[in-house]
Amino acid sequence: MKASVNLKYGSPEVLQIMDVPKPSPSEHEILIKVKATTVNRTDCGFRAPEYFIIRLINGFFKPRKTILGTEFSGVVEEIGSKVTIFKKGDHVFGLSTFNFGTHAEFLKVKESASVALMPSNMNFNEAASVCDGLMLAKNIIRKIDFTKAKKILINGATGSIGSAVLQLAKLNGAQITAVCNEVNFERIKELGATNVIDYTKFDFTNCGDTFDAVIDAVGKSSFFKCKKILNPGGVYISTELGYLSQNVFLPLFTYFGSKKVHFPIPTDNKNDILFFKKLIEEGNFKPVIDRTYSFNQIIEATKFVETATKFGNVVIEVNS
Repeated sequence: MKASVNLKYGSPEVLQIMDVPKPSPSEHEILIKVKATTVNRTDCGFRAPEYFIIRLINGFFKPRKTILGTEFSGVVEEIGSKVTIFKKGDHVFGLSTFNFGTHAEFLKVKESASVALMPSNMNFNEAASVCDGLMLAKNIIRKIDFTKAKKILINGATGSIGSAVLQLAKLNGAQITAVCNEVNFERIKELGATNVIDYTKFDFTNCGDTFDAVIDAVGKSSFFKCKKILNPGGVYISTELGYLSQNVFLPLFTYFGSKKVHFPIPTDNKNDILFFKKLIEEGNFKPVIDRTYSFNQIIEATKFVETATKFGNVVIEVNS
């Protein structure tokens, strides 16, 4: 089978489309013919590690996981002898957060893993684009008490995480101020933003307003910069470790303060995917896709993701 492989760390050019052995499912696994996947910040972060902890996880000098990709949609090609949940031909979607491997023509996963039947109202490209952002957004949202937090600011509201946080926060009744480029103002308002700030013209920390929660979905700010716009009892949440990994330690140091830092550890499971399926089928979440590339264009797609200007997700069609 064809797969996008990186045998070393580096720029997007280290990615190569290569022939690799097609996996075979064990008795409790399913083999999925991948129809679509995405390139996201996790992929980029593991391909060119900015943080030392990534090398500790994935290999200090060269990557242990050589096929990246965390999101997928596809068709069940084979099932193991003891699989009971799925059958051959099922349309499925999900996450392979810790094992990666979705940047390939075929992917095997346990039937108990983060995989479910696709939402009935989505195509393969849409289904591949929702799970990573929703998973990270859900981990953020569960740290916010919406009975108290009514005003929320989202920095990086147009990314896959930010746009998912926006939609979930809106669903919880929040009033949302979105920080993004002016060219995306109308689209971000359609997703539920009440107010917008153009980061190319204004420093949102000097906006003159205060919030019950500040969510930095691009990791470009810090608690110390945002503290002044947090209300007493407010929380700051970032999707990045921050300078010297400060966001890992600040929850402890701010525990007794009136303004706190939370750093949710990303987790995913089958129940999450089933929840996302229900959310989508009930019309409470919209997929957000910026661009779609062919599998052979994965380097170009990766370069675009690294411009940090995408609106939502970048989809790769694998077996179109």
